[in-house]
Amino acid sequence: MSEDPAHGDPTPTDPTPPDPTVTRATPEHAAVLARLLHDFNTEFDTPVPPRADLERRFAALLARDDVLALLTGPADDPTGFALLTLRPTPYHDGPLAQLEELYVRPGLRDHGLGTALLTAAVEEVRARGAGEMHIGVDEIDTDTRRFYERHGFTNVEPGQDYRMLLYLREL
Repeated sequence: MSEDPAHGDPTPTDPTPPDPTVTRATPEHAAVLARLLHDFNTEFDTPVPPRADLERRFAALLARDDVLALLTGPADDPTGFALLTLRPTPYHDGPLAQLEELYVRPGLRDHGLGTALLTAAVEEVRARGAGEMHIGVDEIDTDTRRFYERHGFTNVEPGQDYRMLLYLREL
């Protein structure tokens, strides 16, 4: 589930804004990504696998060509991350991109880090020929929905007047 990096309070006492530079994660970043994803799910009271499992899975995922993770901040202690997957689709010559996660650490939100991650994610998947990007957002999370809408995403099919829905079933 993707999350709004603007959700939360900025740190008003920090005069230096966080570095919005975005870098691509490698399998060596599996531990920091596991920590960030664990923190993200814990913050929003979402079930989360143990960090060791997340680290192992991130290491395997980041070795693939169809998975991409982006980081803001220093590589050893990033301020946020985005996780994307790419899959083939008959609707475009290139892949369909799915933004799986977007997270900025509390206290660092409202400083443009989420925008930097999302912008870099869109640029990266465009460069890979993606024809479309999907993002799942909880309906009640209006701040997150506004964030993505502000960046050109919509939950209404162009030319239609009804909402698109994402259905989920655990297996």
